[in-house]
Amino acid sequence: MNRRIRLAFCIDSFAIGGTELNALRTAEALDPTRIDLHVFHLQTHGPLRARYERLGVPLTHVPIPNLYSPRTALQGMRLARTLNRLRIDIVHAHDIYTNIFTAPWVRILTGCALITSRRWWYEAPRPALVSVNRWSYRLAHRVLANSSGVANLLAREERVAKSKIAEIPNFLDESAFLTVTDSQRDVQRQAWGTANGSMLIGIVARLSPVKNHALLLRAMAQLDANYYLVIIGDGPTRTELEQLARELRIQARVHFAGEVVSPLNLHQYFDVSVLCSRSEGFPNSVIEAMAAARPVVATPVGGVLDVVKQDATGLLVSEEDPTSLAGALRRLREDALLRKRIGVAGQELVRLNYHRETVINKLMLLYEQLAQRSEHRLECYE
Repeated sequence: MNRRIRLAFCIDSFAIGGTELNALRTAEALDPTRIDLHVFHLQTHGPLRARYERLGVPLTHVPIPNLYSPRTALQGMRLARTLNRLRIDIVHAHDIYTNIFTAPWVRILTGCALITSRRWWYEAPRPALVSVNRWSYRLAHRVLANSSGVANLLAREERVAKSKIAEIPNFLDESAFLTVTDSQRDVQRQAWGTANGSMLIGIVARLSPVKNHALLLRAMAQLDANYYLVIIGDGPTRTELEQLARELRIQARVHFAGEVVSPLNLHQYFDVSVLCSRSEGFPNSVIEAMAAARPVVATPVGGVLDVVKQDATGLLVSEEDPTSLAGALRRLREDALLRKRIGVAGQELVRLNYHRETVINKLMLLYEQLAQRSEHRLECYE
């Protein structure tokens, strides 16, 4: 094309989460000489908003009370008018809420190309949304899946035509591969209360039931005093997890760090990274750990299986068996060569397949294909 592609992102919120971070990182990675980006958002506040503001992209609030209110229909029509006024080529909805909200108005009232997204496995915010969301897939020109597992699920269970599915995984910036000095690493580990010579286990995940932090706490209770755990993230289960740590008498070896916003890859401070979810679409946390060359112990759910291969790029354990998880952590502590081999293999895998440059090039090809369709539409009106 001889002009910039006019692209509209539709996002639910500026909160910290896998979907929200991926949308932001994509916005930051897009070349502004090739993409004219506008961001439409349903919620107004959150820690990621400042990074969008630093990009200088226009932010437009779409205040809907819920997905089924008459006022939502008015906002849908307002959105369509704005898209037409801006002559947007492509609307890219990133989550289940914006899939459902944008799809009918984009298709009925605009000629924009529409991308909806599936970035989760089976766990949806509300089960009632799942059946409604299927209509967004029917209306979309492309449905973006963030892993091959999710792509297969779309084809198999949602009956989305394979020709309509675009597999675009999460990605990492080069900064994810950078490391601090040993002394800086030691300072941070001490700040988290880790004793010298101990193995530090880490998990970076929202504190919600699906992330299954309780499994990790119960595994820690089976390990001796030389294992410490830092939990990075916040959420609705924090109080009960802190209570569980006290009941298991491991609170002195568990540090709840809360939500941490940092330009650094936090996994580099750990010896082993864990993700023990019950469900995952494609977890940023796992590829971030691999970028830091940290061995990963994970449960075999959803998109985790795209990257964690047993004894090659990580260790897989049952999502309901703390003894299995404790055994994997002991194995890694006792075998430094295994830790090193798995860490290096994971880092090589992520650099090859999930680096920003590789994934954004793939996404740009998709945008260019859809923008050509939009350009022909505009020419018909001129």
